[in-house]
Amino acid sequence: KQLAGHRHRRMATPLDVRLGLTKPEDVSFKLRWGILGCGPISSDWCKCLKEVPGAVLQSCAARDAGKAAKFAASHGVERVAGDYQALVADPNVDIVYIGTITPLHKEQAMMAINAGKHVLCEKPIATTAADAAELYAAAEAKGVALIEGMWTRYFPAVEHARAAIELGRIGEVRMVQADFPEICYAVQYAPLFFGDGAPSTVVSAGTGSTGAGAVIHYANRGAAVLSFPNWACEVPEVCEVIGTKGRITLDNWGMHPARITIQLTTEQCWDEPQGHTSTAQNGVRPHMEQVTYPVPEPAGLPAAGWNYVNQHGFLYQAEAVHRCLAAGLKECPQFTKAESMRIMQLLDEIEKGVTDTCR
Repeated sequence: KQLAGHRHRRMATPLDVRLGLTKPEDVSFKLRWGILGCGPISSDWCKCLKEVPGAVLQSCAARDAGKAAKFAASHGVERVAGDYQALVADPNVDIVYIGTITPLHKEQAMMAINAGKHVLCEKPIATTAADAAELYAAAEAKGVALIEGMWTRYFPAVEHARAAIELGRIGEVRMVQADFPEICYAVQYAPLFFGDGAPSTVVSAGTGSTGAGAVIHYANRGAAVLSFPNWACEVPEVCEVIGTKGRITLDNWGMHPARITIQLTTEQCWDEPQGHTSTAQNGVRPHMEQVTYPVPEPAGLPAAGWNYVNQHGFLYQAEAVHRCLAAGLKECPQFTKAESMRIMQLLDEIEKGVTDTCR
């Protein structure tokens, strides 16, 4: 059944707001953005920033000055910096968005941090956990925010799943299954649903070019079973969280899910809709809820106006960054520094058995 209504919208309340750390209206908090890198991902980010009341597209820079000028004209960026160093040195820039390739992240993020700027860096934040730790230490020393852009965490379907698990709706989590070509997307679901604590065992095998997989085992708790198919495959891109009382499925698509399905395998159904059609199965009455959270269309842009699927969901992350910085926070609770480091450590472990990876 497709469900809607106040109770389900409340389940999807952004974590920073739900915890009372921020105020919804603080999306109007003014932040002047510098865009470092003028590729497709930065383009989609700028389209979403235009829908955040407090966001100002202050400056942009690229290795190719002509590309940066074209990007600025296309997105209404106020000025073009001569190079990356000029961008981070600009006193009119409050926060730098880094949308370049992963091998460049450490150097560029460190440049912005040393200039005293807040940083939102695309995931993964670095190529190793050691490099990530160095960046976070530098940001703490400078008193600026360094946020890894794991945008998946901000989607209402994921917020809903987190809240449902906290409430014990599917009992104790025993297994997480996820499949994504980019390893970081699959791996980030393991600590999200198993919580704090290092795993007891990490086993991995395969190659990025042909396909790979990993099992992350949490002693006396359960395991995350992750697959990393090659991009050429028809990948379901689904995450399933299996508990002792039911399961949660995030899909359409799992790296940026617009739909959550909760299936309970006991009779303690919550908010059962009119016309419920459960049937007996193994002596229990299964109950299914499905909620779709349509991804917003900033500036009325149709899907064809975006470089990637559901990329307009960047808006959820952008709004959270504004709220959290307005509240004086140096991170967003949806994806903290500690969790970022846990994932980077897991990626290091997985890559011991997987070659030619796409983090």
